Amino acid sequence: MAEEKKAKKDRGRWFREMKSELKKVIWPSAGSTAKNTGTVLLCSLIVGVCIWIFDAVAMLGVKMLISAFSG
Repeated sequence: MAEEKKAKKDRGRWFREMKSELKKVIWPSAGSTAKNTGTVLLCSLIVGVCIWIFDAVAMLGVKMLISAFSG
């Protein structure tokens, strides 16, 4: 019984501390969030294109090697 009360007390304390910490957070503005999202999407696109180009060049190299040694 005492352990149950202690567990409830600990949970309540944890939630109070969490609420207190969340009040200290400086949340980004909508404009900042949109700008950061755009940056992430652009960087992801650029990295994806680089991987696609590397893959195409590697595939071409492998095909050239196979054709050179197969016939």
